[in-house]
Amino acid sequence: MARVKGGPHRHRRHKKVLKFTKGQKGSKHLLFRRANEAMLKSLWYSFRDRRVRKRTLRKLWIARINAAARLNGITYSRLVHRLKIANIEINRKMLADLAVRDPQAFAEVVAQANK
Repeated sequence: MARVKGGPHRHRRHKKVLKFTKGQKGSKHLLFRRANEAMLKSLWYSFRDRRVRKRTLRKLWIARINAAARLNGITYSRLVHRLKIANIEINRKMLADLAVRDPQAFAEVVAQANK
């Protein structure tokens, strides 16, 4: 039997990888092996950073809530604790949005938590 080296299938796969790495520097968008390495690395980064994005956004929300809470005379940790005691279920994303867009409403939430 004849040896099969891939033929059209290999050509299609190489073109797909080179198309994926279009716009990258140096040989990463020209040579298949370098392009394949770059593609695998970029796919790994995107997988990892989808999770990292959630972490960084949560850190941002907490920083915003803390800043707004301190303007209202309370720290972040005490505010969250008092919200839990007062049975006010509002997530950090919404609380941070209130703190930035509507400081008066945020102050009302803090007042409710302090009761």
